[in-house]
Amino acid sequence: MSMERETIFIVDDDLTNLTICDDILSGSYNVFTSSSGELLFKMLERHIPDLILLDVEMPVMNGYQVLERLKAKPETSHIPVILLTGKNERELEVLSLGAIDCIIKPFSPLLLLNRVKVHLLAGSQRQKLTYFNNNLLEMVGIRTKTAVSLQNAVLITLAELLENREGVTGGHIERKQKLFRVLLNELFERVVYKEETSILNMAIVLQSLPLYDVGKIVINDSILLKPGRLTENEFEQVKKHTIFGEKVIETIKKNTAEQEFLEYAKIFAGSHHEKWDGSGYPKGLSGNKIPLLGRVMAIADVYDALVSSKPYRNAYSHDEAVRRIIDSKGTHFDPGLVDSFLNVSDRFKEIAMLGNLWFQ
Repeated sequence: MSMERETIFIVDDDLTNLTICDDILSGSYNVFTSSSGELLFKMLERHIPDLILLDVEMPVMNGYQVLERLKAKPETSHIPVILLTGKNERELEVLSLGAIDCIIKPFSPLLLLNRVKVHLLAGSQRQKLTYFNNNLLEMVGIRTKTAVSLQNAVLITLAELLENREGVTGGHIERKQKLFRVLLNELFERVVYKEETSILNMAIVLQSLPLYDVGKIVINDSILLKPGRLTENEFEQVKKHTIFGEKVIETIKKNTAEQEFLEYAKIFAGSHHEKWDGSGYPKGLSGNKIPLLGRVMAIADVYDALVSSKPYRNAYSHDEAVRRIIDSKGTHFDPGLVDSFLNVSDRFKEIAMLGNLWFQ
């Protein structure tokens, strides 16, 4: 087997489905097929793949039973599994069983290829992230600056990979880090929210920020890539990314000693869509019950979105973005933070201009 190409095992009792998946994926990956769960476990005795595509409806041992057995064995529990099913499985239930995704049959070749690519790339980045977190203390003692820079690069790569699924390109993650840092520095300098800011480690906070949208990895491409307005049901699916993000980070926390970094990341993931008046999600928190990092990130995230071009609209000017944030003072945004934002809005404008986000 080639060491340069990742390996995928496909398990399905339908020869036609095996052939279709093999044809779609074999151009990019080493693909091996199996017609049953029993044969899969024999194959696993000889080789551990990078990903398993597993059909749900199979005789003797169905996909759920295979998945349960995979997760129960230490040598196979880490293998990412995508379920293939003809039924509209509930994503939360599928994820709770240990699968990373669920693809409904029939599916388009491009959909299958893209979903496999995203999960393999994300899995690789998560492995790197876990490695750097587990070795952070040792690396700090040897080459602190290099270690931190490399960790940040891995996180930004992972975050931008997720944004690329939505057609978003151009270093948005790094810009959001800069916008966030400007606003948080304003709070430090003017001693605003002193009790909350005094316990923050700015360097670690900024390194953890790129994981704020990591939960979008489980949202279907058909929803993320939709050019028009989402339906109510589609929006409900998108809203789940905050909960999924917290779950992903909580899973990483179990495998690393770097708790402070991941605790900040979890706060970002779970609170950046909460609103001051309690109308946000996922928990409907209001006022100061929303963590400060989430309240600050909400302004940085919305500003960046407003001054960025979207498939369905042109970028707003800086002045229009500022006006919209002011209009949402006390509803979407913390009134005190909006006042602080106005003090540094010129710095936001400079960052936007350097990023070529708008031209007005």
